[in-house]
Amino acid sequence: MKNINLLKNSLDTKVLNFVLLTAVTGGVYPLMWLFLNQSKLTKEMKNDFVAKDYPVWLAIVTGFGWLLIDISYAVSDTETVLDHIATLLSVVSTVMLIVWVFKAKSALQTYVLNEFEFELKMNLFYTFVFNIYYVVYCINDMESESQKHNIVYSKQYH
Repeated sequence: MKNINLLKNSLDTKVLNFVLLTAVTGGVYPLMWLFLNQSKLTKEMKNDFVAKDYPVWLAIVTGFGWLLIDISYAVSDTETVLDHIATLLSVVSTVMLIVWVFKAKSALQTYVLNEFEFELKMNLFYTFVFNIYYVVYCINDMESESQKHNIVYSKQYH
């Protein structure tokens, strides 16, 4: 029997800790988490759902946007072209994260279906709103979902 907690144990990420670390690091922690765990995700799921350097590019776009905001404040008190570029980079990094999340969602659902033969239902709205935190939550909750599936489908109807 395959261990459904292998991915969860490999990542070893509690959602509450993830949220708190995001808050105390000013939003840097999810970028670090992606950089450190992308290879673990793709290895266990046997699916390169994004390029290996995707987390690096996400961090570059995000960091460069943050840097431009700081430079813009230092240069002028009024709105400059740097503010517009920083806003654009912020939008791009948000879109990149949303793309990653939906690709991870699809890869995770495929992994669970192929390896453990049940459908992991993931809410589209929650995926969009809570993004990376929801993916981590679903990874941590796979064993519970598997048990529910086994209870529902193991009953004999007369």
